[in-house]
Amino acid sequence: MLNTSSFKRKIKRKPVQWTRHTIQILFSLFLLYVGWQFYQFYAHFESMGSLPYVDKPGAVEGFLPIGAMIAFKVWVTTGKFDFIHPAGLVLFTFIILSSFLFRKAFCGWLCPVGTVSEFLGMFGQKIMKKKINPPKWARWILYSIKYAILFIFLKAVIFDLSLPDSSDFLNSPYNKVADVKLMLFFLNLSAIGIKVLLVLALLGLFIQNFWCRYLCPYGALIGLGSLFRITKIKRNEATCVDCNQCTRVCPQGINVSKLKAVTTPECTSCLSCIEACPVKDTLHMTVANKKVNKWVVPTSFLILFLVVFIIAKATGHWESTITYKEFEQLIPLIDQLGHDNLKK
Repeated sequence: MLNTSSFKRKIKRKPVQWTRHTIQILFSLFLLYVGWQFYQFYAHFESMGSLPYVDKPGAVEGFLPIGAMIAFKVWVTTGKFDFIHPAGLVLFTFIILSSFLFRKAFCGWLCPVGTVSEFLGMFGQKIMKKKINPPKWARWILYSIKYAILFIFLKAVIFDLSLPDSSDFLNSPYNKVADVKLMLFFLNLSAIGIKVLLVLALLGLFIQNFWCRYLCPYGALIGLGSLFRITKIKRNEATCVDCNQCTRVCPQGINVSKLKAVTTPECTSCLSCIEACPVKDTLHMTVANKKVNKWVVPTSFLILFLVVFIIAKATGHWESTITYKEFEQLIPLIDQLGHDNLKK
């Protein structure tokens, strides 16, 4: 019989979750610093050079997944690497390809939107004293939303946008300052935009990770790598005590306690379920059907993420080739640049 005091001690010790939340917070703070640098970069040109110049941080290009998807298409079909937003292409390629082995580890360990969404849900649980999970039929309907949005984007990029038009878009004035336009969009949110964010925040309070679970098309794309089932969490039914702790702690609302193996594309490799399990080895991670230590997947993902960044920097695949002169000409005219402006 399972010792109750031992059970409580085990579910309180959460070194993996403490580490994961620390990494999430630190990475989000780093991105806030990057955002401040980027604003200073913009302010220099917006002020016609009266404010100090700050180099544009490449990391901001990670917030341009649609442009990176187009760049990836051009790169795969023509062999031409995009040096307009190279960091965006590097990050997109790594995040998508890494999902085949690490599942949605990016979503569970680094994504700043995922971090806000998860902590918002945790705060909501403290207020309401319980965790709300929509009924199964409602979840299936909600899940279809992000995949429908993903389908629309994939159709537009892969089938509707020709290869010449894709190349023209990448070299267009609009795309060259797309990251600046995105920043200004959020800095100057309309009343409708503010209301939408408030609604999403309210939904996130009641249902943890609402945005990530039901609306994020990028997360839906990343999750497709999980369908190959190279990495998964397995449950030993013989030693399971049906305590349901794994299901209760899952931030994605996965019913882990009823599964033989967690193969759903919603799993973010956060390891909450493994760490919450009171019986050793009842839940464990496998890679190519071989049992591995629970730290292997997130640690390997984070190390590889850093290695890819270092290689990209060292080989000139991180910094944009857009010149100071081009930014000097484009940023003051940024309000006049739209999606239809595809000419050089």
